[in-house]
Amino acid sequence: MTNIEYLTSYVNHFVETIKQAGVQDIVMCPGSRSTPLAYAFAKSEGFQFYRQIDERSAGYFALGIAKAKKNPVVLLCTSGTAAANFFPAIVEAYYARVPLLVITADRPHELREVGAPQAIDQLHLYGKHVKWSVDFPLPEQNEESLAFVERHIQRAVSTSRVFPMGPVHINVPFREPLLLDMEQTTSNVNMQVSEIGKLVPSEEFLEWYRDILQNEERGLFIVGDSLQTTDGFWEFAKLVRWPVLVDPLSNLRASIPAECMDLCIDQYDAILKNDAFKKVAVPNVVVRFGAQPVSKPLMLFLKSCKPSVFIAVDESPIFRDSLHIATHHVQVEAGSLWIKTLEKASSKYADSWSQANEIATNHVNSYIQNETDEGALAGMLFETLQDNSYLFASSSMPIRDLDTFFNKTTKDIQLYANRGTNGIDGVVSTAIGAQAALNRPGYLLIGDLAFLHDLNGLIVTRFHRTDMTIIVMNNDGGGIFSYLPQSTETNYFEHLFGTPTGLEFSHIAAMYNAQYSAVHSKEDFKAVLTGEKLKDIRIIEVFTNRQVNTETHRKLWDEISKELDSVWKVQL
Repeated sequence: MTNIEYLTSYVNHFVETIKQAGVQDIVMCPGSRSTPLAYAFAKSEGFQFYRQIDERSAGYFALGIAKAKKNPVVLLCTSGTAAANFFPAIVEAYYARVPLLVITADRPHELREVGAPQAIDQLHLYGKHVKWSVDFPLPEQNEESLAFVERHIQRAVSTSRVFPMGPVHINVPFREPLLLDMEQTTSNVNMQVSEIGKLVPSEEFLEWYRDILQNEERGLFIVGDSLQTTDGFWEFAKLVRWPVLVDPLSNLRASIPAECMDLCIDQYDAILKNDAFKKVAVPNVVVRFGAQPVSKPLMLFLKSCKPSVFIAVDESPIFRDSLHIATHHVQVEAGSLWIKTLEKASSKYADSWSQANEIATNHVNSYIQNETDEGALAGMLFETLQDNSYLFASSSMPIRDLDTFFNKTTKDIQLYANRGTNGIDGVVSTAIGAQAALNRPGYLLIGDLAFLHDLNGLIVTRFHRTDMTIIVMNNDGGGIFSYLPQSTETNYFEHLFGTPTGLEFSHIAAMYNAQYSAVHSKEDFKAVLTGEKLKDIRIIEVFTNRQVNTETHRKLWDEISKELDSVWKVQL
């Protein structure tokens, strides 16, 4: 057997095993050393194949696909710093529990640490930010090598899927020549059956848990991001009749049954800024499904009241309890605790939450109608979204405006963001990746600095069709910092934190042949949003003022708090 023949057999086995393991999507960056795998993936049927030139953007693009599909995505690159540029997306995937199959081509062992070009130490390159890392053998003529490939790829895919899901790293060295026999077919792959079981609670726990749900009136459900499924949750919640504090990234603020609307508390961030309401809202029991929500007022409220029973339900053994208040960590599939054999009447406690939520919602709706700042414009965008659409929110102010201004709805709208590490890098790429997976009209709400961070994310649109509207809130700097204590140091704040660039993005839109609109008023924004989308990519640049945004947001919270005071200070 020639070098080309056993190299071809090796990579064919590699690719076929990945396919049979259920991986469907391949994101590839061009490079010489990864040639054998690139060709093997490209000629194999059954994959959705994506290309991206920039490795950092490619990592986030793959992250977006995997986040939406909840299935591993192959991320492939050549050797050297190309592999290092995957690192930010891998870190986000690790903390956000997103499955990635990161494959880095490498120089053969004799070219490592001898000054060869494009050779860096790639062994355990991503450290503790991957669930598992393995260095593959060089392709050679023996059956044991192919068996190694099959078993270790199966292990890698299974490891990425097991809770907590996350990235794994396969490092694959190749010697030259790197060309394949493109006509050679794959021999049989000996797949082991890999079954991932479901975690279910014990009967003893279920009996105790059912008793609490049935008899406790002052109970709260909190639902955050990263649940594998939310099917059946509202049928469960309407039986228990506890208020449900719904993070927008849980995707439970949309497609809500009409009979559950009063249970869905979507304005908890605003109403938990009020001291009078917080005194009547203290729960005895909290059950949290998924990650801790975005809201800081909610975190402070929970930390101050420390419920006597706080059940953190998680499919992973990793404790997500930054507040150190959980009394029970229950490692089960969330749906196994959505008991359907209960029936309760609503309580005064639940009614209080519903009343406060309605007060805040009325103020928010009035704000959206009457104000002209970023929050009101974001609210207008959310109201405009059609059924069966999708929105990605950047970190910083967009995710907070999503939390405040995205009202619960019966429409089917999917919401996503990168909240593993809450960074503003890679947002454009992640949003486009998720849109590719969801195959829905996509919207991205992003600030000017985050957009600048990932302009190369738009390169992928030159290779693959993308249905995306990008709304850039250009307040010429970092808007979130205006809400933080460092903003009071006026001598250095703008230079160190505001960081105005004076840039606008019309030329970027022209570079990528995107439909572009510059918006300076609320009326213009509404007209552009409701106008015809003429190109695959549409960029709407909305010019806003950071100081006005800060002042009007705080005014909204004050007005909500005043009305809450008028109700609950009297009762107290």
